[in-house]
Amino acid sequence: MTPLAPHLTTFLREYLPRDRNASPHTIATYAHGFTLLVRFAAERVKRRPSDLAIEDLSPALVLAFLTHVEESRGNSARTRNTRLAAIRAFFRYIEYNVPACLELVLRIRALPIKRTDTTLIDYLTKAEMQALLSSPDPCTLGGARDRAMLHLTYAAGLRVAEVLSLRLENFPERSLATVRVLGKGRRERVLPLWRETQAALRAWLVVRPSSQAPELFLNRHGERMSRDGFAYRLNQHVAVAAQKQPSLARKTVTPHVLRHSCAMHTLAATGDIRKVALWLGHASIKSTEAYLRVDPVEKLAVLAAHAPPGIKQGKFRQPSDALLAMLGDVLNPKMESSGSTLR
Repeated sequence: MTPLAPHLTTFLREYLPRDRNASPHTIATYAHGFTLLVRFAAERVKRRPSDLAIEDLSPALVLAFLTHVEESRGNSARTRNTRLAAIRAFFRYIEYNVPACLELVLRIRALPIKRTDTTLIDYLTKAEMQALLSSPDPCTLGGARDRAMLHLTYAAGLRVAEVLSLRLENFPERSLATVRVLGKGRRERVLPLWRETQAALRAWLVVRPSSQAPELFLNRHGERMSRDGFAYRLNQHVAVAAQKQPSLARKTVTPHVLRHSCAMHTLAATGDIRKVALWLGHASIKSTEAYLRVDPVEKLAVLAAHAPPGIKQGKFRQPSDALLAMLGDVLNPKMESSGSTLR
């Protein structure tokens, strides 16, 4: 039996950052997935997590864990596939470092990715977005922070990991006119900011408590704001904004919906999907095409460019042939007989 703990530690702390140059967000996502897996496996095999072996992570156990992720934890199929991707990456590392586990590696890597439906994205209208941005109270410490955080997330179209990892040095020369973002896939981009967003950031920096944490946005303990903390504060402000915009109460607003809203409004303003991809930091324009599917403007342009087919309205006539009348009665028993009989 091969101990799991030392290999998993090397995979997360050395292999991913040193050999794969993985971003801190990717490493954190993998670590969270393995935390869930190790706890699930320890409960199944009745051993402490530190006593688990690589051989304990059999395909049957991994499949049971993926089912647990969807059914017990209520995660989506996409989240399930993300967990499986992390497990596959770990076993690719094991393939070259523990040859004795090669057969297990091949079986794990053969586990299929679950197919998912391509659904339309959710986004907020400009009126809904304005109500949400106005909901935090700027006279309180938390309100000043939340207003700056929501403004920046929407204005720059940032992922939640990107906005929470921002530091003061991400603003060149301490100016708030632009922000430098290290995004997914370690792709860096520089984005200009509205004056309203700059004003919200300055208001937060004035009251931001001194802390050893270098991140821009802090929680009430002076530590880096977490993803769950961001989502919790967002839900509170959505409830307040729904009093002005009742349509918000019918929508599920997550931090990523703010990014989608930025993309949709940018597409409506420019009409250029390439500019949206540049703004969001997409590696391929294929990732940006999802916003075209939900935008009706392009489809209306297609309708306006083509005239409808000239089809004349017809009138149904009962068949005169007896055989055709009988066949019609069989196909549609409710249709009244034409009176013809087959002789």
